[in-house]
Amino acid sequence: MYQYKREPLTNEEADKLSNSCKSAIEKIVIHVLLDTGLRVSELANLNKENILWQDKRLVIYGKGGPYGKKTKRRIIPLTERAYTLISHYFSLQDSFGYTKRGLQKIVRRVAQRSGIIKKVSPHVLRHTFAVNCIKKNISTRTLQHLLGHDHLATTEIYLNLSPEDACREFISKF
Repeated sequence: MYQYKREPLTNEEADKLSNSCKSAIEKIVIHVLLDTGLRVSELANLNKENILWQDKRLVIYGKGGPYGKKTKRRIIPLTERAYTLISHYFSLQDSFGYTKRGLQKIVRRVAQRSGIIKKVSPHVLRHTFAVNCIKKNISTRTLQHLLGHDHLATTEIYLNLSPEDACREFISKF
């Protein structure tokens, strides 16, 4: 069975996307999605209660859990960049205040401005996060936890590194 694989952004494309953000909300959406791997629905539902300020982490109640309720809980560490953006935003707001569709439009708008040719969506940013974790030698088990997957097989769908990445890793190990 063929598994459709979205193309993650290259580092250059991710930088282009970051540099194309004009407003504070665009920066928050793009950087938080790139730095946390959150699902777009998880970002849309984010509020102050999800933030562990002292630990610089998010508590996410994600997809799944018994009877399809969002009862699966996971902890996501924040990069300095994501923590700074979230701190500023939630110092003035109690909840995120954007719908899934609104967030998708923001990502699409920034992507169009950046001139990236491939399709860019919040899920592509999640995929980019996953590939970057693998490049940084984060284990697939840890990545599985960060992405909130029940099964390692689901996480492995995200591991389509480019042929260049595979060759580079092989050469670096031998």
